[in-house]
Amino acid sequence: MLAVHFGAGNIGRGFIGALLYQSGFETVFVDVNSEIIDAINEKQSYKVILASENKEELVVQNVSGINSIKDPEKVIDAITKANIVTTAVGPNILPIISELIAKGLQKRAEQTNAPLNIIACENMIGGSSLLKEKIFGHVSTEVQEKFENLYGFPDSAVDRIVPNQTNEDKLTVSVEPYYEWVIEETSVKGENPPVDGVTYVKDLKPYIERKLFTVNTGHAVAAYVGHYLGYPSIKEAMDTDEIFQIAQGVLRESGAVLVNMYQFDQEEHEKYIQKILARFVNPYISDEVTRVGRGPIRKLGANDRLIRPATLYLEKIQEDPVYLAKTIAAALLYENDQDEEAVRLQQQIKENGYEETLQSVSGLEPGHPLIKIVMDQMDELKKLQHK
Repeated sequence: MLAVHFGAGNIGRGFIGALLYQSGFETVFVDVNSEIIDAINEKQSYKVILASENKEELVVQNVSGINSIKDPEKVIDAITKANIVTTAVGPNILPIISELIAKGLQKRAEQTNAPLNIIACENMIGGSSLLKEKIFGHVSTEVQEKFENLYGFPDSAVDRIVPNQTNEDKLTVSVEPYYEWVIEETSVKGENPPVDGVTYVKDLKPYIERKLFTVNTGHAVAAYVGHYLGYPSIKEAMDTDEIFQIAQGVLRESGAVLVNMYQFDQEEHEKYIQKILARFVNPYISDEVTRVGRGPIRKLGANDRLIRPATLYLEKIQEDPVYLAKTIAAALLYENDQDEEAVRLQQQIKENGYEETLQSVSGLEPGHPLIKIVMDQMDELKKLQHK
């Protein structure tokens, strides 16, 4: 079985690539990073180390790489032979790779009627759906109809912490032991791809939002409040009582929304919250707040990890989302010269002030009650810094 995977970074190798190997796939990694692709082709294997006390190692084999800039035709040929196509490139890169995938699928459709599933494993809602939309934008209506019959674009939710790291061997990657990969089987064409460790579900939305509103929302607390209070790593931030309490408060607020909307069992969801909080203080993972906090404008978007649960909390629970608002305030205060979005955000704030900027990046209506709650919590946050 052949897998074509776009994105040979740490998540691609340490999470998706590792599971594909353990499921018996030969994996072709597609990337623009010559150094990584050359190393994969030279060694044809790499190590994945679990960030735990025992530091278990997995040697991933049956791998090769293609540089999509130098050898686009090789990528197209690989897609014609693939049994599954996956991505872990980041939401902003999906539109960029869509044209090459479209060419591969078009050539494949000329050669075989075998179904194929293209699964975006990105930190976003509807990644595969977005990729499908962009791919369909590169082909005619007639070809689109053919694609509809042959190719599945099931959305998926993925969860595994893969921190920034520097290893002696550039291919070695350290990952946390915990992972979750959930795929919406109603959009699968043909048989469910035989990937060990995947959970197939009829309705993905509850799982995507549970992950987004718990893992990503909790991580955002550690990143933005942690950075504001001067902590360099997620673990150092979460080891403080004040940030841990804010994180716990945030996850209780977002959890109330999830239980209300999707009827998750209250007790089971509380266990899930505690499991997620424990992951953030894993002593074998050193994750920088600047890695987790990067891209604050996207993360303050209407449907993302902070604004959506906060507005839903107001609407469904009809109380002020105090802890979520405090985290949104911390995201607005996030300054990092190395982060293009953070620089843009601060420039916008300088020109228009906090309220107007929040409105602009979050899509909130002028006078929305969340804006005032965030401004009040910004004052509370500033008191914490001056303790």
